[in-house]
Amino acid sequence: MPRPALWLFCLRAIVNLSGVWRMDKALSKARTSLFSSLRRKVGAESVIQAMERVPRERFVPQEHRSLAYSDMPLGIGEGQTISQPHVVALMLAALALQGHERVLEVGAGSGYQAAVLSLLVPQGRVCTVELVPSLAHRAEGTLQQLGYANVRVELASKTLGCQDHGPFDAIIVAAASPKLPESLVAQLAVRGRLIIPIGTLEQQDLVRAVRTEEGLSVSMLGPCRFVPLIGQEAFPQVQ
Repeated sequence: MPRPALWLFCLRAIVNLSGVWRMDKALSKARTSLFSSLRRKVGAESVIQAMERVPRERFVPQEHRSLAYSDMPLGIGEGQTISQPHVVALMLAALALQGHERVLEVGAGSGYQAAVLSLLVPQGRVCTVELVPSLAHRAEGTLQQLGYANVRVELASKTLGCQDHGPFDAIIVAAASPKLPESLVAQLAVRGRLIIPIGTLEQQDLVRAVRTEEGLSVSMLGPCRFVPLIGQEAFPQVQ
């Protein structure tokens, strides 16, 4: 390589490394600020610690990585989003996981929430289903690369959930439904918890349903906004 070309190559390498260093420093600062805020607003130390261990930047597209630790939803392609960290923390805290549960996630998306769930149930299993094949494939690859071995990614079928791997001790739904889906309730074990956004396409409330021997105990956790859940008991597929 001629000397001028070598000099130019080295200069570009230095500039690139400098850019990476600045990005890493900015991400580290944003990360510290985010988790400090979540501790004040949500508590649930076990959930926050698990979220801290998951590199959220690996689960968002390259163009959004500078915003990975902003408390906001981010697009991941195919009209889908990765939920804002504050909402993830609230939903996972409401599951009250102890570490051994069988967990179903409906709506794998990028795989981020499944990664956090993996750490929250180290003696348990996580089954996550995704309707969009490209997202399911990408999520599975990222989870495998990062070593979340107790997570299984499945393509969603016409029936909501994953009946072959139930019943589940906890179910978390990362998309909005117009009602409480009976098929998901049926996949809950006794004392199992279901967290799901319910409402219209424009506005929903986060609902916690606990299956008891007598039926369901339902409580409201507050307003939220999610992409729609698609299925026989949810919203129809938009053509």
